[in-house]
Amino acid sequence: FDSGTAQLDIFLSLSESPEGLAGCLEYNTDIFDSATITQFIRHFQTLLENIIDNQEQPISELSLLTAKERSQVLFDWNQTHADYPHDASIHQLFEEQVKRSPDALALISQSEQLSYRQLNQRVNQLAHYLQKLGVTTETLVAICLERSPEMVVGILAILKAGGAYIPLDPNYPLERLSFMLSDSQAAVLITQQEILTKLPESSAKIICLDIHEHEIAQESLENPINTAKAESLAYIIYTSGSTGTPKGVLGTHRGTVNGLHWLWKTYPFTPGEVCCQKTAISFVDSVWEIFAPLLQGIATVIISNATVKEPQLFIQTLADNKVTRIILVPSLLRLLLDTYSHLTRNLSQLKLWIASGEALSLELVQTFQTVVPFAKLINLYGSSEVSANVTYYDTSLLPDNLNSVPIGRPIDNTLVYVLNKHLQLTPPGIIGELYTGGDGLAKGYLHRPELNQERFIDHPFIPGKKLYKTGDLARYLSDGNLEYFGRRDDQVKIRGFRVELGEIAAAIAQHKDVRECIIIVHDAPEGDRRLIAYLVTDNQDIAAQLLPDLQQKLPSYMIPATFVVLDALPLTPNG
Repeated sequence: FDSGTAQLDIFLSLSESPEGLAGCLEYNTDIFDSATITQFIRHFQTLLENIIDNQEQPISELSLLTAKERSQVLFDWNQTHADYPHDASIHQLFEEQVKRSPDALALISQSEQLSYRQLNQRVNQLAHYLQKLGVTTETLVAICLERSPEMVVGILAILKAGGAYIPLDPNYPLERLSFMLSDSQAAVLITQQEILTKLPESSAKIICLDIHEHEIAQESLENPINTAKAESLAYIIYTSGSTGTPKGVLGTHRGTVNGLHWLWKTYPFTPGEVCCQKTAISFVDSVWEIFAPLLQGIATVIISNATVKEPQLFIQTLADNKVTRIILVPSLLRLLLDTYSHLTRNLSQLKLWIASGEALSLELVQTFQTVVPFAKLINLYGSSEVSANVTYYDTSLLPDNLNSVPIGRPIDNTLVYVLNKHLQLTPPGIIGELYTGGDGLAKGYLHRPELNQERFIDHPFIPGKKLYKTGDLARYLSDGNLEYFGRRDDQVKIRGFRVELGEIAAAIAQHKDVRECIIIVHDAPEGDRRLIAYLVTDNQDIAAQLLPDLQQKLPSYMIPATFVVLDALPLTPNG
C-alpha cells in the first residue's frame, strides 16, 4: 500500500501472530524501485526459511537466493561452452595459416614488409638456433626489443623452439628489468647490441639479433618439430607492480587460443582487413594484438612507440594503412576523441574499436558514438591472470536507463561469479567480488606459492577446478550483464564507516562535465581521514555543481572534503 510519504529511506515492520510473521516494508521511491524491494523481501523470506531448515549452520553460510535464482546465476548466465582447437598451440595455428596464405602480407613496418612465408622462414631459423642453445619445452627466454618485425620473429621463434617468452620493455627502469631477469631466471635473452648496453647483467645466454645475424641465417628454413602442448607455458608477463613487487603471470597456449577463437567467431575478420600492433609486449593486450590477425592471414602494421606518443601522427598512420580494428585503453581513446576528433572522423575504415585495461565511462561511449557513429566500440574486461579477457559488452546495445557501461557477459569457455566474502553467490543487483575460471585461467604466479593460494582458490561449486579472485567489485544486472564498481581494495574506513572509493568515483563520473575522476584518502596529522577527489574537467566551478548532486546520491561521510581540478591524470607508461 502507498501511505503517500516515507519517513525513512527504508523501514521494515514485522509483527507476530499465531499464523506466523507478517510485515510491511515502506521505502523512498526516489531511491528504490518496486522490483528492488520485491527482490529484497523475497531474499529475506528465503533467508528465514533457510535458517529454519539449517538451524545449526552459521547465517553467513546460508544463501539469499531462491533455487530458481541460484540456477540462473550459477548455470544460465555461465552457458559459455564452445568448441575450439583446445589441443593446439599458438605457433601450430600460425604454421597452418602459413600453408593457407604463404604469399599474403603478414607484417608491415616503416623499414620492411614480410609475407607469411618470409616471416615463417625467419622464425624457423631463429627457432633452430635457440634449440641448439638448449631451448626446449617451457624453457624461459627473455626478449627485450623495440616494436618491430624482429620482435614478432623473436616471440614466435621462442614458442616454436618449445620455450615460453618473457617480454621486457626496453623503456622500463633498470631496477625493474633487473628484478624481472633475476626473478624469472631466464635461460636466454634475445635483444640487440644497442639495447644490451642498457640492460643489467644476468646469467642468461645472450643472443643479439644484429651480432648473431650471420649465424642464425645458416639455420634451416623448415618448421622445427613441435614440442609444446596446449597446456604448456607460452609466456610470463609481469604485472604493472603498481603496488608491491611485480608478479610474473604464467600464461598458457590454451588460454590464448581459446580467447582468440572467441574473438574470431564473435567479430570475424573479412578479407582485406588490416590490424595494428602498438602495445608494449610487456602488457597482455599485446598477445591479442600480435596473434589475433597473424593466425588468420590478416596483415599487421607495426607502429613504433614514438608514433603512438604523437597522436596526430598515430591517427595519420592508422588512416594511411587503412587499419580496420584496434585495441586501446580508454585513456588513449579519450585523447583521440577529445583532442583530435576532427582527425578521428577521417578513420572511416576503422570499424571495430576495442577498449580494454580500464573502466570505460558512459560519457566516453557517448562521445565515441557522436564522433565515429559508423564504428562499433566493444568494452572488454579482464587481466593477465585470465589470458587477457573475461567478459565483453557491445556499447551499441547500451540502454538509456543505465548510469555506467556494463562489462557484459563471459567469453567462450569462461565462468564468472559474483560472490560475497563467504564465497556465497550474490543476487542480481547486489555488489560482490568478481571471480572467474575456465580455459583462460593462468597457471598462477611464478615463485609466489602464498599468493597463488590466496588468489587462485579452489572452485566452491565445481570440485577439482580453480577460480581467480580478481579483487574487482561487480554486480549482475537483471539481464545477466555485469556492472563494474572498481577495486575491492579501494575500500577504506572514514570515521568508522566503510567507504568504497570506486562507488564515489562512479557517482561523480555521472556528471556530464567530468571526464575522469580518482578518489584518494588523505591522512591528516591530527588523525582525521579526509576524501579528496581529483577531477579532469574544463569546468572550474565543478565542485559547487557536484555537491548538491552528490548529497542526493551518497551519505555525508562519502562526500569528498576537497575537489582538485587537473588538466590530466598522471598515467603509467601503458596509459
